[in-house]
Amino acid sequence: MENYIDFDKLEELVNTRNYRELRDILAGMNEVDIALFIESLPVEKATVTFRTLPKGLAADVFANFSSDTQEYIIGSITDQELAVIVEDLFVDDAVDMLEELPASVVKRVLKNATPDTRALINQFLQYPENSAGSIMTAEFTDLRHNMTVEDAIKHIRRTGEDRETVYTCYVIDERRILDGVVTVKDLLLSSDENSIDNIMDTEIISVTTLEDREDVAKLFAKYDLLSVPVVDHEGRLVGIVTVDDAVDVMEQEATEDFEKMAAMIPSEKPYLKTGVFTLAKNRIMWLLVLMISGMITGSILGRYEAAFAAMPLLVTFIPMLTDTGGNAGSQSSTLVIRGMAVSEISTKDLLAVMWKEIRVSVLVGVVLSAVNFVRLAVTYPGNEMVALTVALTLFATVVLAKTIGGILPIIAKLVKADPAIMAAPLITTVVDAFSLVIYFSIAERLLHL
Repeated sequence: MENYIDFDKLEELVNTRNYRELRDILAGMNEVDIALFIESLPVEKATVTFRTLPKGLAADVFANFSSDTQEYIIGSITDQELAVIVEDLFVDDAVDMLEELPASVVKRVLKNATPDTRALINQFLQYPENSAGSIMTAEFTDLRHNMTVEDAIKHIRRTGEDRETVYTCYVIDERRILDGVVTVKDLLLSSDENSIDNIMDTEIISVTTLEDREDVAKLFAKYDLLSVPVVDHEGRLVGIVTVDDAVDVMEQEATEDFEKMAAMIPSEKPYLKTGVFTLAKNRIMWLLVLMISGMITGSILGRYEAAFAAMPLLVTFIPMLTDTGGNAGSQSSTLVIRGMAVSEISTKDLLAVMWKEIRVSVLVGVVLSAVNFVRLAVTYPGNEMVALTVALTLFATVVLAKTIGGILPIIAKLVKADPAIMAAPLITTVVDAFSLVIYFSIAERLLHL
């Protein structure tokens, strides 16, 4: 059960300038909740409240601010205060912040960092945006082969305060080549005289600096990891990716996929902080593509205008056929896109997916067609051939839609495109065109139009 936080009381303390009591209450709160509270305040009060925080807590709270709040806070505090925050931030948090801030603000931040911190941040900023190197941190615990368990524990106690995680330690040689992994549990359950070499695990799951960050995040889900070591092309340990960064990546990638599946260009900012023109720009391109492709459907209807004139009843079934086809296709595409996202389906499974979707669609199509035939035969007595035409079209549409919906995301992956773009809007547009062609082709033959 979540602890209740009385934001109204905290805001009252801010308004009455009772900063001593406010500081005492905030010092006992989680840094995420503190950040949420400060961001809920007017900007001028937010800065004053932030300045009441103890130095050790301020950097943790700062790391949880949005980029807009970070930019405002940086512009409102002194160089000395900024230097303290930058030095207390973990490098990966500092890098994430700098990637979002304007160049003028970045320049001021780097100016107030120590030479070592500045060099480390600049090194991280050179890695590609979506690589493991861009989300890793350099604050990890490394051990040496010649250490005993007692030496290792003393080393962790001495350096652990500045490390992002101490649970997993990495054993390296004099050239920083990663040779093994040791957990704190291994150390605590071993005798003090035991050598690190004897207890380290040499079966290491690691990634390279240029590996895609989405693939790195999948490793956490697959192996239930708390951190993953990042090595360069020579196998030297340069950083680690922790589970909190992996969760952030998963959230960002899921959001991006949802936006693409809804036929929108992904946005970097939250909805309420994104401008109206930016939202319109992100949506209009795909809407134009879908609108223009939808004209194909109109041209097909125009081609069969004579069939409408001969039997107007046919027109009434078009919405049902296209809607059912679109829904059937989106079901398959959603399942396949999700399967590819969690690595259950790969490009080599194309034929297996196709065969499965064909069998599923046949079963679904038979049921839907039979129900529709009976309904139409009862509703429109004497028009059994029309009912048969609709039933056969519905069966063919469902089979086609589910097959297309199942294989298009995999084909997109094969051509290096994002499978998420092959979602409901695009599938529906494609299936609509094919279903109309099938419908009127069957009608011409069975009804002699």
